[in-house]
Amino acid sequence: MTKYVAALDQGTTSTRCMVFDHSGRVVAVDQTEHRQIFPRAGWVEHDPEEVWTNARQVAAGALAKADLTIADIAAVGITNQRETTVVWDRTTGKPVYNAIVWQDTRTDKICQDLAALGREDGQGGQERYRAKTGLPLATYFSGPKIRWILDNVDGARAKAEAGDLLFGNMDSWMLWNMTGGPNGGVHVTDPTNASRTLLMDLDTLAWDADNAADMGVPLSMLPEIKSSSEVYGHVRERGALAGVPISGILGDQQAATFGQACLSPGEAKNTYGTGNFVLLNTGNDKVMSENGLLTTVCYKIGTAAPVYALEGSIAVTGSLVQWLRDNLGLIGSADEIETHARSVDDNGGAYFVPAFSGLFAPYWRSDARGAIVGLTRFVAKGHLCRAVLEATAFQTREVIEAMNADSGVALTSLKVDGGMVVNELLMQFQADILGVPVIRPQVNETTALGAAYAAGLAVGFWESEDDIRQNWAQDKQWDPSMDEDTREREYRSWKKAVTRTFDWVE
Repeated sequence: MTKYVAALDQGTTSTRCMVFDHSGRVVAVDQTEHRQIFPRAGWVEHDPEEVWTNARQVAAGALAKADLTIADIAAVGITNQRETTVVWDRTTGKPVYNAIVWQDTRTDKICQDLAALGREDGQGGQERYRAKTGLPLATYFSGPKIRWILDNVDGARAKAEAGDLLFGNMDSWMLWNMTGGPNGGVHVTDPTNASRTLLMDLDTLAWDADNAADMGVPLSMLPEIKSSSEVYGHVRERGALAGVPISGILGDQQAATFGQACLSPGEAKNTYGTGNFVLLNTGNDKVMSENGLLTTVCYKIGTAAPVYALEGSIAVTGSLVQWLRDNLGLIGSADEIETHARSVDDNGGAYFVPAFSGLFAPYWRSDARGAIVGLTRFVAKGHLCRAVLEATAFQTREVIEAMNADSGVALTSLKVDGGMVVNELLMQFQADILGVPVIRPQVNETTALGAAYAAGLAVGFWESEDDIRQNWAQDKQWDPSMDEDTREREYRSWKKAVTRTFDWVE
């Protein structure tokens, strides 16, 4: 009898394989980072072939660490950084260009031109696709990235129009290679990833020919959209997981929502990773935002109706700590930041708005750039470290306020997960600035767990969503301790700091 389910978690900074038992506990994990490629300001790329090599290594590594064989694995699920765009040759399997990462802003001119055409046609400018896709026109999403590759790589458009090129977010790239690549690879995605392209109709869960035509994307490039939980194919015979069914795909933030057991309308989670992502389950109702949030597919299990979510996407949180370490050298490792931040009582009047890729929710300002404001001679390293952590919590509050306004329901607590939730100073400040309890589960890495759940449900390893609810367990809760006057004064100062980042890019 197979005892475990594996998940391949292809993230922004690393790829890992995690193995879970029936109770949702981690049995093994293997992880390796990949290069972050910055060809010029605002451009962020990954090497898709490097990522695929890493995926093979971590799959083998996870099995080895727990002394498992493929006979022990019932299924494997895939979760991935969303919007990151790969275009490759269906015959050779070679990418025609590096993967363009979700943080990349090179498509700003394409988005501006599409918005201008929309205004001329009376279609709402930046909002022209929102009714159909739930998304604003922004550099964040995949469609304009495909357009850029086809327009800027020699011969790419002709090959795409001849049917020789394929597109995928990282889930499709992983799945295609895992199932054989040029030798029978399965070209599929799920609605959570498809809903991040500006190319999928939220109602029909099908590619929209008009949107694809607007962006110059041939429909032949696009993967087939299947549910988030069904058997898509089996791992190629040369793989470490040879023959194991691949039966779950969820974009990383939707996977974390599923792993956090936010399975009922009104339940929300916040993932603290490279960026921060707050998702609120809205059930089978597609709630359109009036406050700068995204409407997205939360998950679709087998033949059941799709479940939707409101999402607040924050571009830079954990990556700001990485920037402090790698670009400035102010800290030697990520965990040092809490020690330095605890060396002071407050931020010393300094506020750090990390608009490195513009501002995402709820502003959607691609013209913004990062700023540190309120500096005086008093400010020291500890204050800057504290300001970095506080920026994550302030940005989260902005998104939560928008979510409360859209849903009409005030959040009473926040489930949290991701790499930064081990930082207890940040978690306490998050509770303080929100004024509600913050709750961390026993399994922090709920992204991989959500993909495992989706895969396991498809093959009967877990019988129903009730199994997922029963597996969820609380590890720790932080209750707010800041007085109301201080909370609101700090937040007003943050909002003032945000305005200083606007209109930087002309």
